[in-house]
Amino acid sequence: MVGGCDASLLISSNSFSQAERDTDINLSLPGDAYDVVTRAKTALELQCPGIVSCADILAVATRDLITMVGGPFYKIRLGRKDSFESYAKDVEGHIARPNMTMDTIINMFASKNLNVQEMVALMGAHTIGFSHCSEFSKRLFKFSQTSEFDPTMNPTYVQALQTLCGNNTKDMAAFNDVMTPGKFDNMYFINLQKGLGLLASDQAMIYDQRTKPFVELYAKDQDAFFKAFAHAMEKVSVYKVKLGKMGEVRRRCDVVNQLQVNPNKKIGS
Repeated sequence: MVGGCDASLLISSNSFSQAERDTDINLSLPGDAYDVVTRAKTALELQCPGIVSCADILAVATRDLITMVGGPFYKIRLGRKDSFESYAKDVEGHIARPNMTMDTIINMFASKNLNVQEMVALMGAHTIGFSHCSEFSKRLFKFSQTSEFDPTMNPTYVQALQTLCGNNTKDMAAFNDVMTPGKFDNMYFINLQKGLGLLASDQAMIYDQRTKPFVELYAKDQDAFFKAFAHAMEKVSVYKVKLGKMGEVRRRCDVVNQLQVNPNKKIGS
């Protein structure tokens, strides 16, 4: 969510510019996700060319995927336009990294008009998905002078992750939610209470007094989590949307329309 809900993430890099999707933090996004949007766009272009934006497709596909794996349904307003540009250099500071302090993460979400409760609910999206060893291995080996691993972690969990990530030649991946990885539920928050948070930024929420009450609330009340998550996602889905001449309806989601005419043109120029 760099420039808003505008499908800039879907644009491919070219010989002139590296796009958002190829920055390091986005490389773990599954290729299947891009394929789903591409297939939906192709089908829509055959039936109603130039009408449905990639941003709208992405917003609806995200909501439907969450619902399919057990998460809440929420309303999606349509009519977004797609961005004209996408730059990898713009990503930093817009996506929470595992080593960020809680102050930094809270401030980052606040800059997008999301409060602490909404931030914690959105972090709960880690109930599905995975992370690579490079994103959490510093918690497992030579953590400090007094501890081999992060003492906030469950020791049995640490042993399993050390076995997974011990081979440094391969950047293996682990599920963000070790208990119910294929289900959208509140187990992510229950895990944090047991030291089973995979990323340092996740586990830190149970120790920060600003976020802890919401972790505890969502751990014991899945309905409260779902309600807060749905509300937050509705806000995210309309953040800095592009309308009118601020954007376009791309004919292909991975290429801005100008580049389809002139492939030698830089992204966003």
